[in-house]
Amino acid sequence: MTRDSRPLAVFDLDGTLADTAHRQHFLERSPRDWTGFFAAAPEDPPLAEGVRLCREAARECEVVYLTGRPERCRRDTLDWLAARELPEGRVFMRGNADRRPARRTKLEILRRLARTREVRMLVDDDALVCEDAARAGFRTVRAEWGAAATGRAMRDAQEREGRT
Repeated sequence: MTRDSRPLAVFDLDGTLADTAHRQHFLERSPRDWTGFFAAAPEDPPLAEGVRLCREAARECEVVYLTGRPERCRRDTLDWLAARELPEGRVFMRGNADRRPARRTKLEILRRLARTREVRMLVDDDALVCEDAARAGFRTVRAEWGAAATGRAMRDAQEREGRT
């Protein structure tokens, strides 16, 4: 099976592969400090369960990363993935000015990917993203291992502010 014909395994980053607990405090103040929040992302420890699942999926699937992080974080994100020796894969990021909820932006990209390839699974910590993707017919794996560390401020930011 060639790389272009393998099914896709789609992985979220924050709360799925990357532990954001150390930077949640940037979102708990008013106004939220998005610059500080994203600047601290390179220091995220990996979430072992997500990393294991990603590497396992890469045996049969092409891994794709789908994050609500803004495009301006691309270099830090690519460096983080490489430093953790995660499988190479395309990285889909939110446009810098895109403030739509993550469940909308991610579902849009999933549908686009599914036009030409089988999407075997989506792994994400955001319950709303998983619910909408499942309703659209995608197999989802809720990253419970990261969801517990995702604070209320981040969940609110994902849904209401379209920031991550």
